[in-house]
Amino acid sequence: MPERKSHPSYEQVMAMIKNERVRFINLEFTDVVGMAKCVTIPVEQFADCVEHGKWFDGSALEGFVRVAESDMYLHPDIATFAVLPGKVRPSSSQRKGSSDLSSDSEILGRVICDVRTPDGERFDGDPRAALQQAIEQANNLGFTYRVAPELEFFLLRYEDKTPVPLPHDRGSYFDLSTDFAVTVRSQMVQALQQMGIKIEASHHEVAEGQHEIDLASGDVLQIADGLMTAKYVIKAIAAQHGLYATFLPKPFYGVNGSGMHIHQQLMSLETGKNAFVDEHNEYSLSDIGRGFIAGQLAHARAMCALLAPLVNSYKRLVRGYEAPVFVNWGRVNRQALIRVPRLGSDPHSSMRIELRGADASCNPHLALAVMLRAGLDGIERKLTLPPAMDENIFLHDESERLRPRAQLLPATLREALDLMSDDALIRDTLGDSIYEGFIDAKSIEWTDYSQQVHSWEVERYLPVF
Repeated sequence: MPERKSHPSYEQVMAMIKNERVRFINLEFTDVVGMAKCVTIPVEQFADCVEHGKWFDGSALEGFVRVAESDMYLHPDIATFAVLPGKVRPSSSQRKGSSDLSSDSEILGRVICDVRTPDGERFDGDPRAALQQAIEQANNLGFTYRVAPELEFFLLRYEDKTPVPLPHDRGSYFDLSTDFAVTVRSQMVQALQQMGIKIEASHHEVAEGQHEIDLASGDVLQIADGLMTAKYVIKAIAAQHGLYATFLPKPFYGVNGSGMHIHQQLMSLETGKNAFVDEHNEYSLSDIGRGFIAGQLAHARAMCALLAPLVNSYKRLVRGYEAPVFVNWGRVNRQALIRVPRLGSDPHSSMRIELRGADASCNPHLALAVMLRAGLDGIERKLTLPPAMDENIFLHDESERLRPRAQLLPATLREALDLMSDDALIRDTLGDSIYEGFIDAKSIEWTDYSQQVHSWEVERYLPVF
């Protein structure tokens, strides 16, 4: 059965605010491209904010609203309230040498907000609203959507203005270590747990200075909110130690990049069981599970701009680094875009469909919304799942590797945006406001990049031409 979380009531949150002596509250939301935004209010204004919302000028945010629609209101989702741990607050709010929350005169709370119009209607340019609408469609089909993301990132120190891994962090995948980075990562996990974000595991990743924190499976809206929180918590804890945490997909040439693999489950509202499971079928996948994968494969190239939204994202999606390049699926193929791990002792908790093409630079609300809608589309249209590609395709020789067997993922952000423009389901999922704002913002980003003269060009061509 899926876990049923008891959300705090308004009265319980107000009691927590009083008991923890919270002085200020961050009203958090995200813009179209996934940047965390915040309005801070004194705690005395919180009750009025819950009842009436907090006004803000939406036109001040790039790609958020047109000027004619600038009046917007933030409405707190009480279930997301949490007190920020001391190490996550601005350094000016901490008393030197004290770790006692009750001793801090500027204790901060945070709450995730929905963006609404002056009439109180859900604003169609709010990424959280796009995910909520996708969730409602899943519910109408009899499902809830649960996900478990794996956050990969690098811990770096600047030396002569150059970012480098920590001097003693020479670990690799799952290495047991006692170096400084382990202490920092443990503090990140502890801070996230204090904010109600459940962690499944954390470990060192393949590259020097690369780490991973895995969120436990949960309701998709809760996880999307948690991902936004996790990114700034991880950065804040790193900064407390004079380090820089980056989720940039490919910060170093010739080194593994950082992705965000997302494990997915559809749970039946009627039975509470995993709808992907049928132990009598190949790969133990039910017809629903096969349709879900087929739908995500059908829309994979169009989703890519939302799952991997930076110019830099496509430096990660290349051959040779266990990152997906083809639109395919399998079980033992670590380069597969979608992987179906083997069942554990409990089939209904262990059956997961893992999408491996996303990275943490995405707006999680939008990425998860299109992932869900794409999977549901495959179920509703009864799309046929193509054969699995279980062999490691990178072990073949060059001619075999390039033999047409599956479509390629887009190689650049420009190609990804063009593919996104051709997919009606993506536009319907996002709505016109988000769709147009995202395309405009990312097209400008691509143009800026394309017009730059990069150091590689100078080093390669200047001595020759």
